[in-house]
Formats: sequence, C-alpha cells, structure tokens
Amino acid sequence: MNKKPLILVVEDDVPVRNLMSTTLKTHEYKYLTAPTGREAVLLASSHNPDVVFLDLGLPDLDGVEVIRQIRSWSNMPIIVISARSEDEDKIAALDAGADDYLTKPFSVEELLARLRATIRRLSVMNSSGADSSVYTNGPLRIDYPAGCAFLYEEELKLTPIEFKLLCLLAKNTGKVLTHTYITQNIWGRSWDNDIASLRVFMVTLRKKLETAPDTPEFIQTHVGIGYRMLKVE
Repeated sequence: MNKKPLILVVEDDVPVRNLMSTTLKTHEYKYLTAPTGREAVLLASSHNPDVVFLDLGLPDLDGVEVIRQIRSWSNMPIIVISARSEDEDKIAALDAGADDYLTKPFSVEELLARLRATIRRLSVMNSSGADSSVYTNGPLRIDYPAGCAFLYEEELKLTPIEFKLLCLLAKNTGKVLTHTYITQNIWGRSWDNDIASLRVFMVTLRKKLETAPDTPEFIQTHVGIGYRMLKVE
C-alpha cells in the first residue's frame, strides 16, 4: 500500500475517540471520526477508508448492524473495539463480517500493532497474484488468486481473516499448526488476545465449513496445541 492509509474511527465515547484520533495523528495516519452508526456508514461509503475501528455500543445503531451494512457492499477491514468481552459478542461481530476484535480497555501499543498487522494483510491481499493454483480437498476447493473458497461448488461467505486462516491450514494439510504459528502468520504476532481471537475465528469458520462442527470433517482440534487440516478422501 503506497499511499498513507485512511482510518475511520467510529466511537461515541469522546475521551476514547480523542485518544484514538491523537494516536493516529501522532503516527501520521489520515483519519476520519464518526460518533454514530449512521454517520459511520455514510463516511464509509463516501470516503472508502482502508481500515475501520468500530465500537459496538453506539447510540443509534448496534455495531453489528453497522458491520452488516458495510459488508453488503464492501470488504474493507473492520476492527471491532468494544467493552463486550464475551465470546458470544465476538462471534456475533465476526459472523457479521468483522476482521478483528480488540477488547476495552486496550493499550495504544496494541491498537497500533493491530492496525499495522491489518495494513500488512491488506497489502499482501492487494498484491498477491503469486499463488496461481487451486486447492482441492474432497468437496472443498480454494481458488487462491481469486480469494474465494467453495464447498460442494457453493461459494463460502468468508471474512478476509477466515479466508486467510483457511488458506494457511490448507497449505499445510496433514500438519498440526500450533496456536503460536497460526497467530504469528495471521496477526503477525502471538499475544494472549490473539489466541483467544483465534479460538473464536475457528468457531465461525467451522460453522461455515463443517456440516457437523462437533464431528469435523476438515479441521481437527489438537487441544492445547493447535489445529490441523485433514485430508478428505
């Protein structure tokens, strides 16, 4: 990504919004701010930001609804920032199409690290014509250059993180990938929050991929270690 990325900050809490704005300005990011969900959708559609930081608890629309509206026309990365820390809330946001989830209170260093990792992923996705192959595993087919996956010839509706996670597992079919290995490849680091997020992403990915998530056909869990893509005969 050659140009300086544009960040949209959606946050109704003034002190938190000011902290995020000051942080972005100090590190020379371009940014826009929105205190409501409706204004966020309007700014997202009119300015096409590179990354969205989105609070879930907005005064007019729930953040999950904002994600759904943006996802109806754009795949721009959305990083949820919320005081809601339960897995159910994370899953609802990720199911709607969020790419990452940062729980309040958060440090400025973690905020910037998540932003840098998202921008790196975006750059790789935009410039990746390197993989020109198609992966097939039973009824699962992944078209790497097209950035899409199919199950029984029906396209899976995956978020960018879910697709990258699926590709990482697929490219290592038969190998057990540790939590640390996966998080370092997906987020560029391995913090406790990332491992917690990985667990949530695996839940949402399996819901879309597995016919019976409790008896998975494709992705096997190795408790306390990581995950493995099984070879389907």
